[in-house]
Amino acid sequence: MAWENAVLSEDQNDVEVDHTEREYHADMLTRATVDSTSSALLTIVASRRHQANISTGVNDGFEHIIGASGALREVLDLVRTVAPTSSTALIEGETGTGKELIARAIHKRSNRVSRAFIRVNCASIPDSLIASELFGHEKGAFTGALQRRIGRFESANGGTIFLDEIGDISMETQIALLRVLQERELERVGSSQVIRLDVRVLAATNRDLKAAVAAGKFREDLFYRLNVFPIRIPPLRERVDDIPLLVEYLTERCARNAGKKICHIEKKTLNLFQKYRWPGNIRELQNVIERAVLLCDDGTLSADESWLVQTPPHNSSTLSMPPQRALRLREDQEKEMIETALAQCGGRISGPSGAATRLGIPRQTLESKITNLGINKHRFKSVQIPITPHPPRTLTSEDIRPYDIPH
Repeated sequence: MAWENAVLSEDQNDVEVDHTEREYHADMLTRATVDSTSSALLTIVASRRHQANISTGVNDGFEHIIGASGALREVLDLVRTVAPTSSTALIEGETGTGKELIARAIHKRSNRVSRAFIRVNCASIPDSLIASELFGHEKGAFTGALQRRIGRFESANGGTIFLDEIGDISMETQIALLRVLQERELERVGSSQVIRLDVRVLAATNRDLKAAVAAGKFREDLFYRLNVFPIRIPPLRERVDDIPLLVEYLTERCARNAGKKICHIEKKTLNLFQKYRWPGNIRELQNVIERAVLLCDDGTLSADESWLVQTPPHNSSTLSMPPQRALRLREDQEKEMIETALAQCGGRISGPSGAATRLGIPRQTLESKITNLGINKHRFKSVQIPITPHPPRTLTSEDIRPYDIPH
């Protein structure tokens, strides 16, 4: 019997994806269940020693797969459709859902796989430098330009360029990018020489670009150039069936990195994970599990509810609002959540006890959001809201089930 599995998972700073067809063996784990379905085989995890010998067959081109939700399968079907073409794709999804992973999967299944895949985090590059980063510059083009620099587009010629956080670029940069997409040519800063390009463009954003267009924050013509083939990555709260599988995979990996042996997962913890909304998605889940692994000293993984960032659920009434008002409302909610995290962390952004870790997002992304939302991070440095830990309690047999982790 063959089982087709697909999962988005987080590996350090990169989210990775794979897609394989795994044979069902007697030593596969089939103990995790979810109350919302009657299926007894919601998660089927192959022993790690089988993975190196598994043939990917028709699923070749994906990597590091561990899951089987219908929402993710739909995404992978879209990847298979668009990958062999040269069409521009716009990958939309919340922070931590695996947008870069999908971009890499498209590149690996395309006829450009032997050429470069160039990733650009648009949010992390200052406006004053982004033109030089994207399009390159000539020696002497500006103060500090001591030699010619090849830009990211030119470096990706013949291959794929992935423009991450595309919704964060300035209007000036949007105009320059539009010309490159329309004409498929560029000029380095400080040069009049036209350079022809053969580059596939993939873009990603965690923003609602349609609302940004309506609010005048994103060019409509650029949006249509990018939105040729949209792919929406589902948030983790829409993939509840995959959570037990992800928890087991991440627990095993974090335990291995920490040199620990964890044999059980507390039932209460698994139920907590499946009910939580995960605003930081898989990246946040990984951070919570890594923390739980480091604190685990009895072979049973457990997590404290106070570790999770409690945010109000999305209000469906915003769907009927004018785009400008809905965008402002979402920004206000995001600003409140970031300010709360900064207050709890005493203004610290990076590090294990920083706000970025607490929110489950990269430090650069948080810095960009703080700037864009006009948050004064310095006012939180003198105030830190204490987080009251829950008192310890004795584990019971009900806590340890419903499944074990393979030794």
